[in-house]
Amino acid sequence: MSSGKGSRGEVVLVRHGETEWTLSGQHSGRTDVPMTEAGRKQVAEAAPRLAGREFALVLASPLSRAWETAQLVGFGDRAERCDDLMEWDYGAYDGVTTADIRTERPDWTVWADGVPDGETAEQVGERADRVLARAREAGGDVLLVSHGHYLRILAARWVGLAPADGRRLALGPGSVSVLGWEREIPVVVTWNG
Repeated sequence: MSSGKGSRGEVVLVRHGETEWTLSGQHSGRTDVPMTEAGRKQVAEAAPRLAGREFALVLASPLSRAWETAQLVGFGDRAERCDDLMEWDYGAYDGVTTADIRTERPDWTVWADGVPDGETAEQVGERADRVLARAREAGGDVLLVSHGHYLRILAARWVGLAPADGRRLALGPGSVSVLGWEREIPVVVTWNG
């Protein structure tokens, strides 16, 4: 079955490459953790998948790991910093691993239980909805460069699911995914490529 882009544009998602906190399992929300050299290589390997694409709008999270990713995939000169693309605000759990959190809160998940002094999945979903509204009005394909949990929520919202349903969409560092259309239905065209 074809995605049938038609006059509707696709939304291409790029997740930044690996960071030290990706490796350690620490929640890296608003802390500005840079990519590792391996992360930069992941992004460089993803860049050819975007070569030759034209985008009506290019937005990137202002955090350095995402902003550098926009540069490395060849769209830094066109990218606009967008605070709504920042990673989930993990509040008191920023920099903390799930294993450490579970010593005090067994069975905790960010998706169901949230974080103290941070955002809920629903609040992240509201930011994603604003970005998707801009993307739908762009008049062509859109490139979004952002973070793992955030992009999972954005994809869930694209297909009409609740923000917490992003938990079902694993997304690797340096990956490229495409959201599009099958006739009038928003769909995930490719994921985690």
